[in-house]
Amino acid sequence: MSSENLPQSPKARPEQSSELPLRKPRVAVVFGGRSSEHGISVVTAGAVLRAIDRTKYDVLPIGITTDGRWALTADAPERMAITDRKVPNVAELAESAEGGVVLPLDPGNREVVYSEPGSVPKALGEVDVVFPMLHGPYGEDGTLQGLLELSGVPYVGAGVLASAVGQDKEYMKRVFISFGLPVGPYLVIRPREWDRDEQTARKKIAEFAGEHGWPLFIKPARGGSSMGITKVDSFEGLDEAIEEARRHDPKILVESLLRGREIECGVLEFEDGPRASVPAEIPPVQSHDYYDFEAKYIDSTPGIVPAPLTPEQTAEIQRLAVDAFEATSCEGLVRADFFLTEEGQFVINEINTMPGFTPISMYPQMWEASGVSYPELVDRLIQAALHRSTGLR
Repeated sequence: MSSENLPQSPKARPEQSSELPLRKPRVAVVFGGRSSEHGISVVTAGAVLRAIDRTKYDVLPIGITTDGRWALTADAPERMAITDRKVPNVAELAESAEGGVVLPLDPGNREVVYSEPGSVPKALGEVDVVFPMLHGPYGEDGTLQGLLELSGVPYVGAGVLASAVGQDKEYMKRVFISFGLPVGPYLVIRPREWDRDEQTARKKIAEFAGEHGWPLFIKPARGGSSMGITKVDSFEGLDEAIEEARRHDPKILVESLLRGREIECGVLEFEDGPRASVPAEIPPVQSHDYYDFEAKYIDSTPGIVPAPLTPEQTAEIQRLAVDAFEATSCEGLVRADFFLTEEGQFVINEINTMPGFTPISMYPQMWEASGVSYPELVDRLIQAALHRSTGLR
């Protein structure tokens, strides 16, 4: 690939005074990744790339392939959408099949380098902030955040601890319980339990079903986008459901069915602290038994924004969403997912520290209805990251 096709370092503007920045901040939008949510991450990044104000920021798109290579990609959001029920991938967008992008590990140096086999490495200029649009393990779980902390590069969203807790549904629920947030019945089967004695593990699930009833949801403990989740109505489908969940994560979560409405609420960090958006309701998709991957992204129906709740219910879910944000030490943004049970109680199911930003995603829709437009939402997140230091805070 010729060097003239590479992004160049922003040039200083001679007309600017010494009191103003010499260049626009450079935002590296990182997406793709090694998890099963790779394609949705690409779709999400495409929406963010479309929304970033190019008069205010320089943008460097970086895609991580499914095998972990950091690739320089085309700045082509129009190619980053679901087409014919197929999600895009980084390999289709990469400028080269072998070239790699390397972030600095020296906190005093934010210069990003691009190299290809047999070629002289090319400096791409400094990165001022990273917008990590990764979903799932190897990106949303604190691993990327730890790398950026070591590099001294600010980034959008939750830090290492909050990202890790937000990804691992077992410890997320443990934190919620410790802070007095309402959580539904659940059971965890850890890898060593299953590997050591499958029969005993199945017995634990049977006892859980005996106490809480069928159906059960078997899901990866550290996953998202409803991937790997199976609704099981009896013992007959249990082994297949466990196998599917363990295909995504060796640690699985078992949850009982909570009958009620699915309500979501966004949290965004403002200068005076986190605030909650108007909530939204996820209506049932008639062709699906529950809110699985295809129901979310392929056959989805529009969410109801704002959710038809009483003023008291709206205030309660907003309070709980902010409490969940604070309990897990989150930063930037969170989408909190709840059930409103038939008894009228809100039960928190999970939080997403990097919720979807696809055109049909509920998080930006909730903030749009709350008076924060999509471009303003993206800008606010970038500005908050630019003003937040790395390290202990």
